[in-house]
Amino acid sequence: MAIIDILGVPHAYELTPPTSNLSSPILVFIHGWLLSRQYWQPLIERFSENYQCLIYDLRGFGDSQVQSNSRPANSRTPDCSPVSRSYNLATYAEDLGILLQALEINRAWLIGHSLGGSIALWSADCFGDRIRGVICLNSGGGIYLKEEFERFRSAGRQLVKHRPLWLSRIPLIDLLFVRAMVARPLERRWGRQRVIDFVSADARAALGSLLETTTEAEVHRLPQVVARLKQPVYFIAGAQDKVMEPKYVLHLASFHGLFRNSGANVIELADCGHLSMLEQPDEVCAQICSILTNHAV
Repeated sequence: MAIIDILGVPHAYELTPPTSNLSSPILVFIHGWLLSRQYWQPLIERFSENYQCLIYDLRGFGDSQVQSNSRPANSRTPDCSPVSRSYNLATYAEDLGILLQALEINRAWLIGHSLGGSIALWSADCFGDRIRGVICLNSGGGIYLKEEFERFRSAGRQLVKHRPLWLSRIPLIDLLFVRAMVARPLERRWGRQRVIDFVSADARAALGSLLETTTEAEVHRLPQVVARLKQPVYFIAGAQDKVMEPKYVLHLASFHGLFRNSGANVIELADCGHLSMLEQPDEVCAQICSILTNHAV
């Protein structure tokens, strides 16, 4: 694990060694809400021989923790402090842009899960000269249903507010997390990791990213972003995903040119829930490899 400062916040990342194929793009993986970079390891193991890979923890999650007393060196007002920065898609995209620039990554494919998929789309829109394409896993949206979103935001607010810090010490609690949001139970080690990330996520980041990315304005803006993208954009959905149902993935994908031309930018995985990279890593890897091959320069 390496650490890099991004606007006053230490960000944890891992960059695999370059491969012999110097023309291959770098694969950049972006995790979802209350998760961390760890969940990409099954894909990194499969890709790193042929592609250089970057994984990192979003601000406030995993090992990229916001320190309450941290301030950028050139900060003059409290409004510029890391603590007061927004946790919306635009600022997370800004973080990623700074990371790519610092690591001199100029040819990247972004692969984002759930919230990470939305961040990937925004980043491709903001830094199109560096981004060759986007692949979203279990990520969609663009439809604002007021009552459903209010219930979702309220439930999320309570979840973050009442997170017990001692949860990770409860015997067998990981067995609950291996079954949450998936079609089949995960390996137990992922249950333990999910407990760790759930408990350790910064409360401001957890709540801020939930509330600021699910406003009516943000939800309606995402299809506009997708419609503007000139890069290839693909969506991988889980047929049994109850968090991001395939119909919402299809809706967002429909705004991209690839969908309008052929409808071939959506792949649905049978017997798969919301954590496709853990539930079906071989199939996800095969689909991503096919996409990258089809768009190889």
